[in-house]
Amino acid sequence: MKTLYEYIKEAEEKEVAIGHFNISNLEALHGIYNAARKLDLPIIIGLSEGEEDFIEREEAVALIRTIRERDNYPIFLNADHHYSFEKVKACIDAGFDTVIIDAVKLPFEENVALTKKCVDYASEINKKNRRAVLVEAELGFIGTSSKVLDKMPEGVSKETMTKPEDAKYFVEKTGINLLAPSVGNVHGMVKGGNPRLDIERIKEIKEAAGVPLVLHGGSGIADEDFVNAIKAGISVIHINTEIRVAYKEALEKYLKENPNEVAPYKILQPAVEAISKVVEARLKLFNNLK
Repeated sequence: MKTLYEYIKEAEEKEVAIGHFNISNLEALHGIYNAARKLDLPIIIGLSEGEEDFIEREEAVALIRTIRERDNYPIFLNADHHYSFEKVKACIDAGFDTVIIDAVKLPFEENVALTKKCVDYASEINKKNRRAVLVEAELGFIGTSSKVLDKMPEGVSKETMTKPEDAKYFVEKTGINLLAPSVGNVHGMVKGGNPRLDIERIKEIKEAAGVPLVLHGGSGIADEDFVNAIKAGISVIHINTEIRVAYKEALEKYLKENPNEVAPYKILQPAVEAISKVVEARLKLFNNLK
């Protein structure tokens, strides 16, 4: 099987994007995997620090590894938005395929230093254990919450978008494999509508940085923007809030219609199907499938 980086480079060449979807439980994993396998597409499963605390990092690694080996399927695990070297190190040691060090709240040079420390550790582990762990970092601010928002998060603006020259410097100094820029995207879904992406900026950042780009905060983005962003240089797209909303609404609907049901596998099945529906639609869009 190819490495995750090889799948990302292949997506880059084909002008498509790999879908990255977060989980908090087994139902979400089943919903995402069912959709990916139906379309025969590689998939990345994400665990933020909060999600990881709930689901347990070693259990998540065991689940993903079991599916990958059992089905010989390209499913990978990402430590999404981890904020310290210690947390990143723990995920690398546990067996994650890729990690994100998010140090955007630190001064720029401190972000560079912390990110490089994570890259150096991953490189050491890769050489020692013949692994291919990737390190991703975020540059520019897009908020922090994967939820439905009443308004744009404080601090997210055109001024906090990633500058191409900063992206170039950051990649050169840190040696990261993947870069997540701020290009008009925002974590979560804004009730009044998410902002539009700056497609020209994506092109400029891609040219300057020279590494695959990852679009965070994909929930609520217009389909047209997704298509244009992929053409401009986005190779991985994160979706979380959309599947959380689908899960919640399906669960509420089933419980309302079946107030006396107590079997979890019956109560949760509609939520699994709702997640699959969202994921399938997104994967088709990201891969230009009808």
